[in-house]
Amino acid sequence: MEWRDEGIILGLRKHGETSVIAEVMTHAHGRHMGIVRGGRSKRLQPVLQPGNSVDLVWRARLDEHLGQYQVELINARAGRLMQSAIGVHGVQAMAALLRLLPERDSHPRLHDAFAVILDSFDAPEEAGALYVRFELAVLEDLGFGLDLTACAATGASEDLVYVSPKSGRAVSAAAGAPWAERMLALPAFLADRSQACGDAQMLAHGFKLSGYFLDRHVFEPRGIEAPISRESFCTAALKAMSQVTASDDETQETLP
Repeated sequence: MEWRDEGIILGLRKHGETSVIAEVMTHAHGRHMGIVRGGRSKRLQPVLQPGNSVDLVWRARLDEHLGQYQVELINARAGRLMQSAIGVHGVQAMAALLRLLPERDSHPRLHDAFAVILDSFDAPEEAGALYVRFELAVLEDLGFGLDLTACAATGASEDLVYVSPKSGRAVSAAAGAPWAERMLALPAFLADRSQACGDAQMLAHGFKLSGYFLDRHVFEPRGIEAPISRESFCTAALKAMSQVTASDDETQETLP
C-alpha cells in the first residue's frame, strides 16, 4: 500500500531511540499516523513541528497497518507560530479539535481551513473570527452543524441576532425578543460572512456560541473537558483584538 498527500503536523511521540510516530492532518486521508524513521535527527526535527505543512509518502504492507512516512517540508510555519501566544495556543487548540474526528476519515475542507487559519495568526483582527468558523466547521463535520441562514420561527433571513440553544438555529430580533435572556448571541460576522469581526465583544460572543455547542454535543457526551489550549487561545485572541480596537480608536482621535 502506498499513497502521496499533503498534510499539517499535529503532534509527535517517540518511537524507539531515533524514530517518531507523526500525527498529521492530511488533505485526502484525514488525520493519519505514521512512523518517521530518524524523526529525531537534527535534519528532521525542524520539519516535524506542529503547524508545518509537509509532503508525505505513506507506505505499509496492509492498509490497516501503522505504516511509515517519508516527509519533505512545504511550509515552515512553526517558528513563526511560536513567537506569539495566539500562534502557540492556536495550533494546539485546532489540533485538539481535529483529534475529535475519526482517524483516517477524509475532511479536506478542514485541512484547507487549518492551513488558512495558521497563516492568519499574524493578523489578530482576523484570527479569532476564523477560529470560531473553524469550530463550527468541525461541529458540522461531526454531524452537529448550526443553521444560521434563516430565522427558525419566521424563515426570515434578515436581522438575525440570536441562536436557539436548543435547536442551534438562528432567530431574528423580533421573534426572539420574548426569550432574549435564554438565547445565545449571534455575532454579525457569523450572520453575514461578508462582515468582519468588529470588536472583542463580538468575538467573545462567537467563542461562547461555538463553545456552547461543542460542550453540548461533543465534550460532555464523551465525558471530556474542553482543551486548556482553547481557553488560552480565546484569552490571547480577545486581548489582541482589544489592543487592535484601542489602536484604531487612537488613530481616529489623532486624525484632523
